[in-house]
Amino acid sequence: MGFFDFLKKTNSEEEKNNLNKGLEKTKKSFLSKLSAAFFGRTTIDDNFLDDLEETLISADVGIETTLNIIKRFENRVSKEKYNGIDDLNRILKEEIIDLLQNHNQKLNSETTQKPYVIMVVGVNGVGKTTTIGKLATKFKAEGLKVVLGAADTFRAAAVDQLKIWSERAGVDFISKGMNTDPASVAYEAVKFGIENKADIVIIDTAGRLHNKMNLMNELSKIKRVIQKLRDDLPNEVLLVLDGTTGQNAFEQAKQFTAATEVNALAVTKLDGTAKGGVVIGISDQFKIPVKYIGVGETLKDLMIFDPEAYIESIFN
Repeated sequence: MGFFDFLKKTNSEEEKNNLNKGLEKTKKSFLSKLSAAFFGRTTIDDNFLDDLEETLISADVGIETTLNIIKRFENRVSKEKYNGIDDLNRILKEEIIDLLQNHNQKLNSETTQKPYVIMVVGVNGVGKTTTIGKLATKFKAEGLKVVLGAADTFRAAAVDQLKIWSERAGVDFISKGMNTDPASVAYEAVKFGIENKADIVIIDTAGRLHNKMNLMNELSKIKRVIQKLRDDLPNEVLLVLDGTTGQNAFEQAKQFTAATEVNALAVTKLDGTAKGGVVIGISDQFKIPVKYIGVGETLKDLMIFDPEAYIESIFN
């Protein structure tokens, strides 16, 4: 049993209810359009596929992923007997789940060495620091020893906010204040984690996209510096995206995946949008697994992402 085994837990009834509530806007919008696309259809023709394409794109699934889903759907119905709308609905749902699960099979949180180091990236305002605080609280509740490193040193609010979360969660906090070298903060946080036998070190980083070269250099430097302590670090680069920004989230993912090797995603604020399809599109387009989703303000609304539960919630 690894120290991340709780990430593999199945969703409880309470979590399913929270997920359904959090995805209500997406579900209402998506299902009404899907019902209109499917209504009265007995055959799969170009008009039907056009309507299905429009439905998926309007949920911010993205053009490339929409075309991928439609291709898979067409292929499936050409080989399999279907009897009416319910079967078509089921086939579409199963193909989207399969698409997501293919990417999420890459997700591996195990390491033979502790601490497990997570470098968190994302633009300001996406809920990055709040996500870190909620993760720290969840990990601590599972009995894990956690260290937070405040390497977003360009915003006083980020350092202060992370300190508040560390106190609330009851976890260790490493900071050198504002306008200090982010890489040196990350180094100290990891060093402290190693010396104090921590399970997890989470490093907050600056989210400035207006100068991509500076961002790239800064994130590369953080990685280089912490690799002096252990050459497999960071174990995880977690990109936090705001689900309400739709296509802009795709652009942010493009920028950050160019700047550093992102290997996990967290998509926040999904309760505030009807475009929950963005989770499907980003995971598929960038071939990066979604690890966490945020469907509300409270701690329990930051959830471990379960592709099947997510798509079932939208379709049912």
